[in-house]
Amino acid sequence: MGYLGRDVEVVSINPEQYLVGSCDSCGAIGMKDLDAYKISGIITGRLTTRVTLMEVLSTGAAVKMMTVAISNEPHPTADRILEGVKEELDSAGLSELPMAISTEKNMITQQTGLGISVVGVVEKNQLRIGTAQPGDDIFCLGLPKVGPEITNPDDPEIVQINHIQSLLGISEVFDIIPVGSRGIRREAELLAAGVNTRLHIEPTCSLDLDKSAGPSSCLIFSVRSSFQSEISEGVLNQVLTKSPRLPLTKVGNLFKI
Repeated sequence: MGYLGRDVEVVSINPEQYLVGSCDSCGAIGMKDLDAYKISGIITGRLTTRVTLMEVLSTGAAVKMMTVAISNEPHPTADRILEGVKEELDSAGLSELPMAISTEKNMITQQTGLGISVVGVVEKNQLRIGTAQPGDDIFCLGLPKVGPEITNPDDPEIVQINHIQSLLGISEVFDIIPVGSRGIRREAELLAAGVNTRLHIEPTCSLDLDKSAGPSSCLIFSVRSSFQSEISEGVLNQVLTKSPRLPLTKVGNLFKI
């Protein structure tokens, strides 16, 4: 089944479970001759892996497998990308995740090309899509960054896998959506439309709501308004003990149409 605005596909596989799949592509970002943005293949591999993992994990699903399609030669380009993929999996505690890999062995390429898919499984009563309600507050965790603004996968201002894993452990947090090229405003509007509400933007929000967040450098989440003061007082900081506290900004709230 499709969900408005979500970059995942959800399919029923039995009466109790859904299969959740997501993919992300990356082109002309690497160290090949014609790449538009020159950066280590390790970073390309890490951040592309992160995007697909976050999309699936944010639905509440457990990741079961991934595929890595590299449109370049095995050595050295694919080696560097795969090094980054494995680094990101290690960071997420998923080092044993089954992985199918394909590289280009017949043609000489001049631009980096990468596609990653991730598949997970979630109990139907645990799916974190469409669980927000009128009156919920919408927060953004991290800052929107894109292109040359991201040179370090461990940038303390961008979201990482463990942040989503921590948010999933907070009972008052519901929909979690990684933000990509559409920007914060569009993702929040789609979240609102998906639960038959509208988005009211917080007047004091200082974020550029229309800026691309590139490889999901930030995320938005819905939370019961009664929990807002607790979040402001550091509940999130307490559960995100494995990382520095990211910038946390109130984007707005949902109101009934």
